[in-house]
Amino acid sequence: MKILFIEWASFGNADIKDAFTKEGHQVICFPFSNKDARRDAQIESSLTEKLRETVPDAVFSFNYFPLVSNVCKREDLPYISWIYDSPYVMLYSYTTINPCNTIYIFDRSLCREFNEAGIKTVRYLPMAANTDRLDSMSPAAFTLAAVPDTGSAHATPQTSGCPFLYDVSFVGSLYTESHNFFDRMENLSAYARGYLEGLMQAQMHVQGCNFIQESLSPIMEELYRSLPMDPNPDGVETREYLYAQYVVNRKLTGLERLRLLTAVTKRHTLDLYTLDPSFSLPNLRNHGTADYYAQMPLVFKQSRINLNISLRSIKSGIPLRAFDILGAGGFLLSNYQEDFLENFTPGVDFEYYESEEDLLQKIDYYLTHEDERIAIAKNGHDKVAAAHTYRDRVREMLADL
Repeated sequence: MKILFIEWASFGNADIKDAFTKEGHQVICFPFSNKDARRDAQIESSLTEKLRETVPDAVFSFNYFPLVSNVCKREDLPYISWIYDSPYVMLYSYTTINPCNTIYIFDRSLCREFNEAGIKTVRYLPMAANTDRLDSMSPAAFTLAAVPDTGSAHATPQTSGCPFLYDVSFVGSLYTESHNFFDRMENLSAYARGYLEGLMQAQMHVQGCNFIQESLSPIMEELYRSLPMDPNPDGVETREYLYAQYVVNRKLTGLERLRLLTAVTKRHTLDLYTLDPSFSLPNLRNHGTADYYAQMPLVFKQSRINLNISLRSIKSGIPLRAFDILGAGGFLLSNYQEDFLENFTPGVDFEYYESEEDLLQKIDYYLTHEDERIAIAKNGHDKVAAAHTYRDRVREMLADL
């Protein structure tokens, strides 16, 4: 098949193009800016021209773009999209129901909500990893030089010693750097602020179920006055959705990650790769950002324990970070997400924690049970390699056409 690939600065570009090619398909790239995702007459014209010039069998993009869907609808071409972001407001565009669409999302619970509403263009598909690429990045040949508190790590030849550089590591945002809408709401009443703080504290103690969106009605008018946010003209998302997913859940995730990482550093050295190079805690080494392709897999390979603390807007899905860790052969210790149990076995392929105390106990246990930890990491890697690669996902997506 001939695939027109909508290419923007997304994770996984190289891996999905490699998978299409190895499965025998031709890939033609169309450069795109995800900032022009809803409507732009000039881009629509350029895309239409490209489609008529190349005559592909299908169009593919990471994440879903209404603009692309409308063009594919007019040109009578299948549009396949695979969403890895959460929240993703464009999923609520009225164009979602365009018959040309097959929209894959990695969150089973969210997919069920759309399907129960009668929207059958949305389907469940977990994320993936390119184990061939990850396996070729051997820590026997390269390692990450630890540079505490001074910015990004860099790859250097390993000369001797254990391949593990770190006991516990976390790669991810702290949500202190950007999109912190919550802290812009400076004129909330004491009641509304107390309501939000109590709601977030309650949610902090519950894994596997998010009740933020359903709980905002009593203070919605005050939230809107303090920080106006309106649904998009072509969308069916509610204000409750916008405030829950883009304001409260992001703040909640930042607070939760800070609380858990602080607890870890009271007992162990923690190596952090994040966007904010100024963040610091006692017993924490902040390395700044890690390049997704060149550096991040080496962090996963060379950490005894890799933490995943999911964004609270993810209902049940397995985040891409978790597949990256497993695919690299790293040991994964994650918060509970229901979809894990559909694809992996806890204590065999990965491990999950249910509370702060449980997290600390499992870190202590697996740091002192090396053979068991290494065996679990191998099982997780092998299961990804057997059934959760980008080539597996390409076969699944194209089989649905």
